[in-house]
Amino acid sequence: MAKKLNPVQEVPRNFDPFTDAAAVTPSDTVDLVPPCRGLWVGSLGNVTVVMVDYPSGATPTVEFVAVPAGTHLPVCCRRVMSTGTSAGSILALY
Repeated sequence: MAKKLNPVQEVPRNFDPFTDAAAVTPSDTVDLVPPCRGLWVGSLGNVTVVMVDYPSGATPTVEFVAVPAGTHLPVCCRRVMSTGTSAGSILALY
């Protein structure tokens, strides 16, 4: 189980190693709990996320286009959207 961490208040420094990971099932309605410090993309495609600083009721998205397989995206996000995400084997990094 992922460590319960509030990344807005307790984010380790960007160069600190990750200590946990969890498989991501993209969803247009379900947030990652807790929000992640990064994503690992296992197979080529687009990744659409809701960044952690957006208010809970808001869902403006950010789309990363043509993310290569084996890419680490250093983003704090609270949701990986199903709509717009075509990449696979995504891990949330904590």
